[in-house]
Amino acid sequence: MNEYWDTRFNAEDKIWGESPSHTAEYALHLFNQNKVKKLLVPGSGYGRNTILFSASGIKVAGVEISEKACKIARSFDPATRIFNDTVLDMSFLAHNYDAIYCFNVLHLFREYDRQLFIDQCIRRIKKQGLMFFTVFSEKEESFGKGKQVEKNTFESKPGRHVHYFDEDDLKAHFKKMEVLETGIMEDPEDHGSGPHTHLLHYIYVRKTR
Repeated sequence: MNEYWDTRFNAEDKIWGESPSHTAEYALHLFNQNKVKKLLVPGSGYGRNTILFSASGIKVAGVEISEKACKIARSFDPATRIFNDTVLDMSFLAHNYDAIYCFNVLHLFREYDRQLFIDQCIRRIKKQGLMFFTVFSEKEESFGKGKQVEKNTFESKPGRHVHYFDEDDLKAHFKKMEVLETGIMEDPEDHGSGPHTHLLHYIYVRKTR
């Protein structure tokens, strides 16, 4: 996966522009309500979302597999501490984060690794810690395109798997957590092929033990 993303970031640099996702703005609202001071962003990319949180005064750490994206992020959002590593083993991080924000990363893994990733995240947050995840929904135009490798999981591009969630599937992935809120958000973006809008499921959960 790191080869795929390094290739993309080397070719396209700030692929999705510099403005944060609408979901990051909503997550920040929720985190501020809960006085979040220390945030982890797995799959932090080049910093377009982390910079929203760091600029608000939250202490942010990001984990990103692409060395190129990390290099961009350290210049674009110097307030965020960036780790160039895989989100599937974040044992090098502390276990005391107040919250996690994760944008469109979970759906890039197959079933076993999706649960491994979630378990890694659960270990990084305090009791009563919060997590806000976004994923591709089954309403995406790209659903069903490419080679199916698992149920609702397709290889849409060589080396890039995408799992498409419905709400029940998403809740089942977070069965170890207390679900506070779920929904679908429209998230517009433009990365060279023209403006389009993704339909993203989001889930907001709390660690209870």
